[in-house]
Amino acid sequence: MFGDFSDAAGEAELRAVVERCERLKSAAAAAQARATALWAAKRHAAEDAAGVRKDKRGKGLAAEIALARHDAPAQGNRHLGFARALVHEMPHTLAALETGALTEWRATLIVRESACLSVEHRRQLDKELCADPARLSGWGNKRIEAEAKTIAARLDARAVVERIDKAAAGCAVSCRPAANNMVYLTVRLPLAQGVGVYAACKQAADTTADERPRGQVMAETIYQRVTGRAATAPVPVALNLVMADTTLAGDDDELGWLPGYGPVPAGFCRALIGQAALDEQTRATLRRLYRHPQSGQLVAMESKARIFPKGLAALLDARDRTCRTPYCDAPIRHHDHATPHRAGGPTSARNGLGECEACNYAKEAPGWTVTTAEVEDIHTAHFRTPTGAVYQSTAPPLPGPPPQRRSIIEDGITIDLITFDAA
Repeated sequence: MFGDFSDAAGEAELRAVVERCERLKSAAAAAQARATALWAAKRHAAEDAAGVRKDKRGKGLAAEIALARHDAPAQGNRHLGFARALVHEMPHTLAALETGALTEWRATLIVRESACLSVEHRRQLDKELCADPARLSGWGNKRIEAEAKTIAARLDARAVVERIDKAAAGCAVSCRPAANNMVYLTVRLPLAQGVGVYAACKQAADTTADERPRGQVMAETIYQRVTGRAATAPVPVALNLVMADTTLAGDDDELGWLPGYGPVPAGFCRALIGQAALDEQTRATLRRLYRHPQSGQLVAMESKARIFPKGLAALLDARDRTCRTPYCDAPIRHHDHATPHRAGGPTSARNGLGECEACNYAKEAPGWTVTTAEVEDIHTAHFRTPTGAVYQSTAPPLPGPPPQRRSIIEDGITIDLITFDAA
């Protein structure tokens, strides 16, 4: 085996194993790109022969490619575009990847920076940058990116400028967890606006005379100017914090769940709720969620609404947390039927799934089927792709302490009792 080595191996031998593995990863990425491009070509040919309309061809393929790579379906278009560009337009970059002169990410940077060019210019960039793989030795990510940008701007400055202008439509805000109950709030803005926001925060830090760290002042300035409230004030927007009633009462210290972040300590949950409850300007509401005593999964929720978009949609949000497609962590945007309503699928919690927009549309492509079941009281969804692969997704349990078991003896028979609780 290529990864075999003895515990008695010397440092030089171990370094050689690490280098060999890195080259193999690059070669595998090149093979993966070739297979992906060929897969796309075969799918296109089959749909062409079947008379599928041009605007319908390839629907769902990108999501299928992403699942095969154990990646979020939303990343499928990037993988497919990368493969097609390497195989059909950038042979030198593909060869450099194949020999290990480039990593997959550095090859991705080259493809990305050349995306705005015509095919002829892209091939010229490919030749100029990667025809001599030895030239790439020692280059890091930033050097690769800078060289590709320089060549692209020289070949077609207008295309580069047009791409920058179009990028404004890609402005976005995202949030992901950080350590110690912190988050990374990322805002993608045009250059002038982004620098302007940073300059305003910097000015606030320069003119604030207190003991707070500089970074804290800048971060709190953004919060105050966006929300109009002091950073120390309770949060007035719906956070949908999920925690067990026993944790809220202080009977245990089980973790809670905060959408957009993940598990949070019990003390933080109680402090957050306490601040909101005591603030006259903030309306704190409670909703009871009922979890299964064995699996801990959500089985019911109090709701006056009886139509799918309200009561059941809220239940799906709390049960699924994020998009239920395997490997996808995107926020839930759609509440959809696993078995379509047009095919007789019921509007129920069992048949309902929380999905992101891209995944919901992808599973509507021909050849895709989704089925749901409750296996040992755990809600499970199975996604079958047109090539016959099956991927499984299970809903996570609600926060709270483990089910409490006790035994009683009646007429010489031992009966195990499981306490039903509400989270």
